[in-house]
Amino acid sequence: MLIVPQWQGSGTPAPHRLVAGAHRLGALLPAGRRTVVPIDAQPDPNPDPDPDPNPAPTPDPNPDPRRTHTGVLRLDALARSLAATEHALAAWGDDTLFTVGGDCGVELAPIAHAAARHGEHLAVIWFDAHPDLNTPESSPSGGFHGMVLRTLLGDGPDELLPAPERRPSADRLVLAGTRAVDPAEERFIQARGIRRVSVDALRTPNALVAAVAATGATHVYIHVDLDVLDPARFGALSFPEPGGLHPDRLRAALRALTEAFALAGLGITEHAPGPAAALADPTRDDDTLREIFADVCPG
Repeated sequence: MLIVPQWQGSGTPAPHRLVAGAHRLGALLPAGRRTVVPIDAQPDPNPDPDPDPNPAPTPDPNPDPRRTHTGVLRLDALARSLAATEHALAAWGDDTLFTVGGDCGVELAPIAHAAARHGEHLAVIWFDAHPDLNTPESSPSGGFHGMVLRTLLGDGPDELLPAPERRPSADRLVLAGTRAVDPAEERFIQARGIRRVSVDALRTPNALVAAVAATGATHVYIHVDLDVLDPARFGALSFPEPGGLHPDRLRAALRALTEAFALAGLGITEHAPGPAAALADPTRDDDTLREIFADVCPG
């Protein structure tokens, strides 16, 4: 298990919660070995003191002073995090990649690593309430976690772009459970013909398995941003969106994918636990995570 406690890619009011979330995931889920990637420990200069575990981001009419001329918050720190993650993966070998974060930006190096290894045989399954297909120009927040997938496909800040041979293909990409899409992202999805499987279609895994099979891939990298879940069922979310998946349906989808295709890697991101005192049942989310990933986690 690669534990990447990166928060710098988040555009939410409480990104520091992702650090605790990464370490908590690393402790909750089984693994034969664990590697913690060293990430800048400097705290957010503008932390959110609100104990609400699920803050709702709101548009800010004033420019964020942390947003660089590139349009990306904390880009220098993200580049250092990427280098550190790539260094850790250099010694990974042929084992299946298993990454926990942190914001969605932790997926850059693992997915690029899988794409380089499996080439046209790899499909990326993106379980996420958001497609993360913005560019620095179209992003409303400057948070890189909303640009990760677009960058992996070759359109993002130069400092974070994977080499062409390390990029997955949009033709072998499936968005699953996505329901909050910005206009520029929608235009890109339509232009590239990217496959989508809705929350309703995920009542059974059949449509998802069929969509992946249609790509011709034999291997899958599965990305899970936990905000794909319904916030009524799971509380420790960085950017909650209503109308998400029931945990049992996510577990069934993961099981079906790993039965039908070889697993190249799994990434779990955006776990943002709040203070225990603010939660009605602080153990519920932990139990839910164990149940969802019981069939696919190594160890």
